[in-house]
Amino acid sequence: MAIKLKAEIRNAAGKGAARSIRKNKNIPAVIYGEKKAPVSIELNGRDFEMLLQTPSLRTKLFEIDTANGQEDAMLMDIQYHPVTDNVIHADFKRIDVKKPVSVSVPVEVINADVSKGLKLGGVLNFAVRKVALRGLVHNIPEKITIDLTNLTIGDSVHGSDLVLPEGVELGLRQAELAFATIGGKMPEEADSAKAAPAAASDAKK
Repeated sequence: MAIKLKAEIRNAAGKGAARSIRKNKNIPAVIYGEKKAPVSIELNGRDFEMLLQTPSLRTKLFEIDTANGQEDAMLMDIQYHPVTDNVIHADFKRIDVKKPVSVSVPVEVINADVSKGLKLGGVLNFAVRKVALRGLVHNIPEKITIDLTNLTIGDSVHGSDLVLPEGVELGLRQAELAFATIGGKMPEEADSAKAAPAAASDAKK
């Protein structure tokens, strides 16, 4: 679902103008891309700060209403003050909602508490926590989940194993990445490893 945002057109540019905007508790921003001239805008600071609590904000479509009409865009960058951590600037990139976009979304593991492998004493190695995807912005999910329930010791989940929404595909070089692995030894292997030194000791007696 698109996030609707209202913005004022900024006619003045430069550091002085940006400081004046921030002094009024608002945020200077820019919309660029799609072979159109960049547009400098001003966002309501309070409203935008509240938006930052939205999960996976950078996978969302923004419908930005300005005096020049609506801009379809995605949030590309946020700049923060080095001391106060307040937002001091935001960058939006125009998109064509009819064309696929490339974004990275978080990967999350679920059902660790009932995982076969973890119950057997295995150790989870959650190595890659973001995946690059490509698809229409309305089809891009907020996150991708890996279900650990039926994974046992020695199992790995690669990019090619991830469950993706219809119309969404993996980005380049994602298919062979091992996102999660359950390492360790199966109980019988561990018992055999312990028994071997004991057998060798008995043989020497």
